[in-house]
Amino acid sequence: MEEEIKTNQQEYSANSIQVLEGLEAVRKRPSMYIGDISARGLHHLVNEVVDNSIDEALAGWCTDIDITILEGNSIRVKDNGRGIPTGMHEKEHRSALEVVLTVLHAGGKFSKDSYKVSGGLHGVGVSCVNALSDHLKAEVHREGKIFVQEYSKGKPLYDVKVVGDAEDTGTIITFHPDPEIFKMTTVYNYDTLADRFRELAYLNKGVRLNLRDERKAETAEGETPAEPRSDVFYSERGLGEFVDYLDANREKLTEKAIELSTDKVIPIEIAMQYNTGFTENVHSYVNNINTIEGGTHLSGFRRGLTTTLKNYAEKNGFLAKLKFEIDAADFREGLTAVISVKVAEPQFEGQTKTKLGNSEVMGLVSAATTVALEQYLEENPKDAKLIVEKVILAATARHAARKARELVQRKTVMSGAGLPGKLADCSSRDPEKCELFLVEGDSAGGTAKTGRDRNFQAILPLRGKILNVEKAMEHRAFESEEIKNIYTALGVSIGTPEDPKALNISKLRYHKIVLMTDADVDGRHINTLILTFFFRYMPDLIYNGYVYLATPPLYLVSKGKSSEYCWSDEERSAAVERLSGGKGESGVKVQRYKGLGEMSAEQLWDTTMDPSVRKLKKVLVENAAEADRIFSMLMGDDVPPRREFIEQNAKYANIDA
Repeated sequence: MEEEIKTNQQEYSANSIQVLEGLEAVRKRPSMYIGDISARGLHHLVNEVVDNSIDEALAGWCTDIDITILEGNSIRVKDNGRGIPTGMHEKEHRSALEVVLTVLHAGGKFSKDSYKVSGGLHGVGVSCVNALSDHLKAEVHREGKIFVQEYSKGKPLYDVKVVGDAEDTGTIITFHPDPEIFKMTTVYNYDTLADRFRELAYLNKGVRLNLRDERKAETAEGETPAEPRSDVFYSERGLGEFVDYLDANREKLTEKAIELSTDKVIPIEIAMQYNTGFTENVHSYVNNINTIEGGTHLSGFRRGLTTTLKNYAEKNGFLAKLKFEIDAADFREGLTAVISVKVAEPQFEGQTKTKLGNSEVMGLVSAATTVALEQYLEENPKDAKLIVEKVILAATARHAARKARELVQRKTVMSGAGLPGKLADCSSRDPEKCELFLVEGDSAGGTAKTGRDRNFQAILPLRGKILNVEKAMEHRAFESEEIKNIYTALGVSIGTPEDPKALNISKLRYHKIVLMTDADVDGRHINTLILTFFFRYMPDLIYNGYVYLATPPLYLVSKGKSSEYCWSDEERSAAVERLSGGKGESGVKVQRYKGLGEMSAEQLWDTTMDPSVRKLKKVLVENAAEADRIFSMLMGDDVPPRREFIEQNAKYANIDA
């Protein structure tokens, strides 16, 4: 034993310390640099390259960016900027192009002379893309010449060389993600890219982003050439058009959006529009980065909005007969707004770039909001009256909702009032290990309670379809028995020091919240209603990755003692072929599960609840603004856009008899 210890101590020497050179660190731990290696990380590669072109646009050198999905899922990004410098780097003794593409923390963004503002501030963007691609080609048009260099997994295949003459300037990056890194998928989703580039076009007015998909379409007969899918994203007004797009499915309170643009100290752009809805839909950005958690720019906007509107209402006697105080949240009900600031040296809280911390930005945004809003209210007295009346209506409804919220608070676990009667809790008290299944109906709930692992799985049956919160006032939501039970079971509370309506998840009892409903139209509708509730009232649960969808099987295919569960029609057909030995459905029994209640407790565990075999879908929000628009379209009052959406996507829908 002593010999073994001595040997191990000798092995841990200076030679045991690994030094990862160049881009090896990125390939070793890719998630540290791009978030993850799933579809989200795959699409992040494209964003990193496009962000470089956007930085050129912010510096005033680029107007057009072409993004093409090539055959085989390679990506080509072309811009008409200045082109990455190709001269010899003084310290590195090699081309600056090679330095930018192979050295972490290298780039013009660290020089204030090159870029005033930039989205990617760590200098790892395009070099990370290079490291995680099995092939990358950089083509630079600059100084009348065309420079080219190719790489494989971050290593140059040859020195930078001149291959011709150029009359234009710009950079063309073509890369293919390395399947050794992206093992889940290397297939790009057109809509995911389109959502991001639409957003970038609104945030950077005057920049044209052209997206084109040149992949072949897949049919039952195999691959066949198809008309390339393409979109052009361009905005002249910027954020004003962004707000119009977000509010397209809502009834507007005033005809035009209120727009503000100033660059006295830092560039600040704001657009806002009130609608007749009940939710606050405010999206904030710093250097084109979506700051989901807000920060000082959002706090400054809210302070300026509240102060200005309250002063106007008091000055014009609107609040004289009001018997209660107006709350800051009342000024934001039914408000859709986009705030975009460009900061030379932003300080983000944490590495996720989701909350701005620069204290000086709060005062600048607050002052800019006050000046613009005061002018608007004075010049548009009719609109001003409508907005103030909307605020008073919100305050009145809030008083009705406060009692309902307090009732929810009193019934939470923290208050010691106990858990909902229908909740079958688990024995573990470690939130990271605990799972809560929200199950459709008492029948399926009973089966799930019998089939679960009681150590870490809790079951909460829901009665029918919960309230559609998109069309209901806040107090209606808190009066709903099913919604109250969800709050109580989760152990979350309402209200933080910064925002009395914000969700406090510090006492969250489960870090996996699984929606388990029937695999039919009604089940999907229930899922959508619950997700709408989470997105509007508990978005932090989604942003933190706590919400999942269970995927119960659609079929059980059996012959004799052999059986297979199937989750799609394709799997069913393949199973029938296997079990019948290629003789069709001869002697094969196919059972279609219409609901969870048709499954035994053992079957439900084996297919849907057992962590070792189940298929859970994590609910993610890649683009908060686009998710906001989709929820308002699908769950709001405006029917024509919903009908159009269904008609366009009907081919993807599963219609149950």
